[in-house]
Amino acid sequence: MAQTNGRTNRRDIYLKLRQMVLTLELAPGAALSENELAASMGVSRTPVRESLILLAQEGLVQVFPKIGSFVSRVDPGQVADAQFLREAVELASLDDLPAALDPAIVGELRANLDRQRRADLGLEEFFGLDEAFHQGLMRLSGHGNVWTTVAAAKGHLDRARRLGLHENVSPAVFVAQHREIFDAITGGNVPLARTAMRTHLRAVFDDIERIRAHSPELFATDASSVPVRRNIVVWE
Repeated sequence: MAQTNGRTNRRDIYLKLRQMVLTLELAPGAALSENELAASMGVSRTPVRESLILLAQEGLVQVFPKIGSFVSRVDPGQVADAQFLREAVELASLDDLPAALDPAIVGELRANLDRQRRADLGLEEFFGLDEAFHQGLMRLSGHGNVWTTVAAAKGHLDRARRLGLHENVSPAVFVAQHREIFDAITGGNVPLARTAMRTHLRAVFDDIERIRAHSPELFATDASSVPVRRNIVVWE
């Protein structure tokens, strides 16, 4: 872990832990040990504890007195809230597309789509290209900076999307949807782009229902639910 003048960069630790939660390296519902996390990152417990507090404020970690800290299970309600925000912003952005699209951004998006079609593309690499694609669409309408606000609000949504990607094995269906959106935009058909975008963004709800059918332990069902420590930690 990076050090600055002998002092641990606390923000780096927070960002690293947040990324581990979002990428499912720390799975929904997993117990968190400050000692183990600190040892694995080569830091003291203090910055780890501070980071967990920040993640708890975001709803990505839950802390139960006398029981311990846990990665929050995916909350379908928070997924729906983040999805509502994202859809509203991205559809509004499509309505602001200029008549003459920036050729440099269009070229970046076309190259992005080409990379998405690589047969050897890993899921995390695809996820990064997906994020860049959607931000690029917002840049076309002059609203690229809004993406930071959207990204900060969609932690539960991103975990649900990753669960869906793992379930689908191949991101081909999402690549095809991206191409449909791009072709509609470059063809000047904003209504079609809006319809395709709405369908694309709402696919996460189908993923949640499919995954919850066989792995309900990954999802929050009751706000009052508390994990119980036995030989292993279980959620009741």
